[in-house]
Amino acid sequence: RLIELIAVQAPDAEEFTVEANPGQIDADLLAALRQTGVNRLSIGAQSFIESEVRFLGRGHNVYHTTRAVEDACAAGFENINLDLIFAIPNSTMSSWKKSLAAALTHDVQHISAYALTLEGGTALQSAIAVGEIVSIDEETDRQMYEIAIDMLAQAGYRHYEISNFAKPDFECRHNQRYWANEPFIGIGPSAASFYHGRRTTNIADVRAYVDGVNTGSPMLVDAQVPGEIQIACETAVLNLRRMEGIDIAQFRDRTGYDIMELFANEIENHRQAGMLEVADGHIRLKRQAFAVADRVLSDFSTV
Repeated sequence: RLIELIAVQAPDAEEFTVEANPGQIDADLLAALRQTGVNRLSIGAQSFIESEVRFLGRGHNVYHTTRAVEDACAAGFENINLDLIFAIPNSTMSSWKKSLAAALTHDVQHISAYALTLEGGTALQSAIAVGEIVSIDEETDRQMYEIAIDMLAQAGYRHYEISNFAKPDFECRHNQRYWANEPFIGIGPSAASFYHGRRTTNIADVRAYVDGVNTGSPMLVDAQVPGEIQIACETAVLNLRRMEGIDIAQFRDRTGYDIMELFANEIENHRQAGMLEVADGHIRLKRQAFAVADRVLSDFSTV
């Protein structure tokens, strides 16, 4: 019912994505979503190794993921993403290659590959902190990422953002807006927005959010209007996540700043270190910088 209501409000949506956990969807639901106008499905596979899926506690197994992809194709979806996670404790280079190879057998249009992120306050983070579970070392993490880049390229996927790979013309449209630092609207508890020059975050509590909708009460826990310099920094950081990097002329048009002047020292330092290249009117990360991108990007977060 929710999707039907959204479809009425956005009848000409070029990309209409629904994210799904493999254990919570079935053929009937997928057929209904497709008939309603959803044209892209993102499936949280995480891994194609049973022991790793159990370790992550995702509530599904590899069979559920395989069935979800098959049912999605049968429902008429021609734009499917699989989310994969690497550097899972107890995983190996061999298990990661097997997981990638299994994902590739489904021949989906898009694959996202992320290193496992440890969230503070979680049981996993606590277990690692006290030594009950050993996290993957940095070198293995990097090698897993490099393997993903190579295997996905060989399978015909274009590496267009640090963690994202797509068959030609199947790049994720809504994520590209975020990396371009363009406006977007977030609706619902915890949702963030960047609209009319203001960044906002909604309250996380579902009941309080619904009450706010019904009563017209404020539902924001954070709201700010970033200044010109802040927007320029945000744009630089987000643009550098893309393989195309920062379009120097476009950056000047959008922010009013010449990035070669604004970040002259940072650009030169990272060029000398072999992390950045400036060519064809763009500033881009070099391949050796991908695995440590956060360290490079942090230098562009402030002036």
